[in-house]
Amino acid sequence: MKKFSTMLPAIIPVLIMIGLIPLIKNDYLLAGIYAVIIFFSFLIRLMPNEIRIFVFGFCIMIFFEYLFISTGVETFNRNSLFGIMPLWLPLLWAYAFVAIKRSVILLNS
Repeated sequence: MKKFSTMLPAIIPVLIMIGLIPLIKNDYLLAGIYAVIIFFSFLIRLMPNEIRIFVFGFCIMIFFEYLFISTGVETFNRNSLFGIMPLWLPLLWAYAFVAIKRSVILLNS
């Protein structure tokens, strides 16, 4: 339980971002709010290589989401990025990569 409580700061931004999805219908506004959350999360705590992990997660998830959509595995009603997926989705995935990295470090400590 102690390790879980130390992981909360890494997980809370992701939970907030997921919770905002049904509340904010404008993808551009939601992406902007995600950018602010991510900015402040990095401002509060930025560990080595996290920007690289974030950029990697952003790029790789656009590719994989495109692959899933083009094969029919996924479909989205909100398609503000390239006309196929929500604009905010790669931001959410990219920060999730960072949160997972932080959680793994905490679990291994």
